[in-house]
Order: sequence, then structure tokens, then C-alpha cells
Amino acid sequence: MAYEDDPSRGKDRPVLVVGRRGRTVLGLMLSSQSEREGQRGWLALGPGAWDREARPSWVRLDRVLEVDEDGIRREGAVLDRTRFERVAGRLRRDHGWT
Repeated sequence: MAYEDDPSRGKDRPVLVVGRRGRTVLGLMLSSQSEREGQRGWLALGPGAWDREARPSWVRLDRVLEVDEDGIRREGAVLDRTRFERVAGRLRRDHGWT
């Protein structure tokens, strides 16, 4: 996905929203860089509607981003339940999420 840069606002980065605490949204980084395949801390998701070019994507499981809900500038796509459950299962197993 091409990022639209606005120097006054910073770079938009794709994330998978996995939860929230009050006004804070919890997200995991998404990447379409194929070198993520097999890297520790990354899980393959495959292609999805969040990428206009339908490239395969990976989600980073070992770094949680906390963003104020007002800091989210775009809407995205919904990850199907099967893939979301795979991500959630890894978060529970590897990081003790409940």
C-alpha cells in the first residue's frame, strides 16, 4: 500500500486493531514486505482488502501500538474471523493476552 505522506501529520501506517482500553486503541503493525516471511515475531496473514494491490501481508505480534482513537485517520478493512482468531490465539499463547 502506498503511503500518503503529509509532513505536518506524519506517515500513515497500516495496523490491525486488536483491542482498546478506554480511548486508547491497541494495534499491531502490518507489513507487505516479503522479507517478513519466517521472521520471528511476524505472522503471515495473506492478502486482504486492506491492500489495494492484494499483496500478502504479515502482522507483527511482539510490538503493540497504542493510539488515541482521535489519532486514527482512516478506516480500513475487516479481517475475517478465521485469520483474526489465529492472531488472537498467538497473542494469548505467546504473550498471555486474555
